[in-house]
Amino acid sequence: MTKHSRQKPVVLAVSSGGGHWVQMQHLAPAFDGTEVHYATTDSTAADRVRDGHVHTYPDANKDTPLRLALCALRLAWIVLRLRPDVVISTGAAGGFLAIRVARLIGARTMFIDSIANARSLSISARLSLDVADRVLSQWPAVADLSGAEYRGAII
Repeated sequence: MTKHSRQKPVVLAVSSGGGHWVQMQHLAPAFDGTEVHYATTDSTAADRVRDGHVHTYPDANKDTPLRLALCALRLAWIVLRLRPDVVISTGAAGGFLAIRVARLIGARTMFIDSIANARSLSISARLSLDVADRVLSQWPAVADLSGAEYRGAII
């Protein structure tokens, strides 16, 4: 099935585990009317998702380069297989990587930085500034300093 023959838009919601995953779950009502797929590092997430498909990828960061390469490959496979219309992430590294690949296939993208980043954007959010359609900070001062957008403390 091609992007143009779909009944509903496909959303890929990407987040690592922990707080990033919790924040993504707060966004779930915004995905009503779409075919939502979640990608996360949390292998138990499928047990907690009512509507949607769950894909996992290895947790990684700048200090684990081999795992980061594996993470990038897995997320590229997920994005290229699903060919989502929209990719949204609440962080961390995997979110940036998925957004980067998604832009190559023409998907719309958004990175929402964690509410915990009250002083500056995360590394992944900073990298997303040059790639994503939108990068949101949940703190007005951080948005003013970083070039991200502020639309409220949304999650």
